[in-house]
Amino acid sequence: MLDHRIADWDNAYANGANIAGSDRWPAAWAEPAQAFRDVMSAQGRARLDIAYGDGPRNRFDLFLPDVAPRGLVVFIHGGYWMETDKSLWSHLAGGGVGSGFAVAMPSYTQCPDIRIAGIVSEIGAAIGKAAAMVGGPLMLTGHSAGGHLASRMVTTSTPLAADVSRRIRHVVSISGLHDLRPLMRTDMNTLLKIDENEALTESPALLRPIDGVRITCWAGGGERSEFLRQNALLANIWTGLGAITSAVVEPDRHHYDVVDGLADPAHALTRTLISE
Repeated sequence: MLDHRIADWDNAYANGANIAGSDRWPAAWAEPAQAFRDVMSAQGRARLDIAYGDGPRNRFDLFLPDVAPRGLVVFIHGGYWMETDKSLWSHLAGGGVGSGFAVAMPSYTQCPDIRIAGIVSEIGAAIGKAAAMVGGPLMLTGHSAGGHLASRMVTTSTPLAADVSRRIRHVVSISGLHDLRPLMRTDMNTLLKIDENEALTESPALLRPIDGVRITCWAGGGERSEFLRQNALLANIWTGLGAITSAVVEPDRHHYDVVDGLADPAHALTRTLISE
């Protein structure tokens, strides 16, 4: 019998150290993101730095299709709740915009200047503001920590107003962190400051989904085993709580390039996200 036990929790959640050529990022995101913003701005289809709160990072960018929007996609960036911002991910709006959806991309206050519970509240405010600007169905997606935040929005303790929650048709959590308890064992928790109470109240896998929620948990086949486990975990638990769930492992993708499909209207990731 082969037992499995994680002895090095920092390594279990270390992406860059375990991906060949990881020094390509974040430049591999930054350059296409800037190019996308430039094109959309030149076409008058980008509204940048829309305030949704009082904090300096309480801003989102909104990218518009060339027709009346079919609905709204919200993409929430990752970075372990303490790194990156919306400017690195703009090109990932390409799939949604090319499919006729408006796409909102918020930044948020980062740890240690805020607790994860506070970020949850900020993202709720960002989604509420964007949803007031664009009608129709609402799709939520996010990467890594952003996957946590997207799935957290469709739990029964969501910060979203009821009328906004009713518009959500699909959530796609990409490499999402759905159980925060293991992160309490990592060195990064000196900045995240997750304690047992916060883990219990902010982990989607430990919460109940709202009625009728549909969620896809999507990860790359080359991810760290903990991300694959977390991916399967939420779909498994929420199936037992009445949600409509699926878990996808995309072959030949790792933690950094698993999001690339969102830039392409024809990619399975985009098609999955906007499907109803």
